[in-house]
Amino acid sequence: MPSTEPSRGDPDDTDRPRPRHRHRRQRRRKKGSFWRELPILLVTALVLTFLIQTFLARVYVIPSASMEQTLQGCTGCTNDRVLVDKVVFRFGEPSPGDVVVFRGPDSWADSAEFERSEPDNVLLRGLQQAAALIGLAPPDERDFVKRVIAVGGQTVQCCDDRNRVQVADAGEAAPGQPLTEPYIFLAGGQPQESFPPVTVPEGHLWVMGDNRNNSADSRRHVDDGANGTIPIDNVIGKARAVVLPPDRWKGIDDPNPQAADALGSSAWHPGLHRGRH
Repeated sequence: MPSTEPSRGDPDDTDRPRPRHRHRRQRRRKKGSFWRELPILLVTALVLTFLIQTFLARVYVIPSASMEQTLQGCTGCTNDRVLVDKVVFRFGEPSPGDVVVFRGPDSWADSAEFERSEPDNVLLRGLQQAAALIGLAPPDERDFVKRVIAVGGQTVQCCDDRNRVQVADAGEAAPGQPLTEPYIFLAGGQPQESFPPVTVPEGHLWVMGDNRNNSADSRRHVDDGANGTIPIDNVIGKARAVVLPPDRWKGIDDPNPQAADALGSSAWHPGLHRGRH
C-alpha cells in the first residue's frame, strides 16, 4: 500500500520555510498599527500633562534675578526651572519663609522684572505658549516668584541697627522682632534698603526677593491700595525644587525667619548676609 506521508521533495512539505512576503505583510501591519495608535498616544500624553500642570504641579521658568542666589534667573544665562506644588495650599495657607509663585496684581503689571517678547507670528506664538506649559520657555503671563516675609495682621518694616527686617504680630507694638534670613543676597555687601512700617491686610502676604536690593517686590508697590501686598488667592503654589538645569538640581529651603529659635541676636551674623557677584 503506498505511503500517504509526503516525501522530502514533496511541494506540500509543511516543514519548508514560509514565503518571505508573508513576513513583510506582517511587519507592514505592525507598522500601520503603530501609526494609527500614535495620535491617540499623543493626545493622551497632552491631556495628562494638562491635568497634572493644572491641578498638581507645574514647571516654571525663573524670569529674573530677584531670587538669587536661591534661584538663578538673568538675561543671557540658563534660567532655573522650578517645580511648583499646586496642592499644598489647598490644605493650608502660605507661611513666612515659603517661596511662592503667584499671579501679580494689576498694579504689578508694569514690573521691571519682565520683558514681554511675544512673537508676531501666530504659529511661533502658539509654540511658545506650548513650551511655556512644560517650562521650556518663559510664560507670557505675569507670574512672580518671591519669599513670604509677613502674613495678614502683621506689621513689617526695615531696618534695625543691624540692617534686619522686623515683624510685629497683630496687637504687638512695632517694630517687633528682627528676622533671621540666611537666604538673602546683598550684592557687593550693600545694606538692604529701609522702608517704613506696613501693616499686612488679612488675607494678604508681604513678599520679598532673596536678592534683596534687586527685587521689584512688595516694597515697590506700597501705594497700590493694598500696601504692596498680594492676595492669598493669587498664590499658584509653593516652589519645591530646581529641576533644570541638571547641575543645579536641589530642593528649595524654606526656613521660617520668624521662628522663635531664629530670632535670638546670637543667631545673626553680619557676614552671613553679604553676597558677591
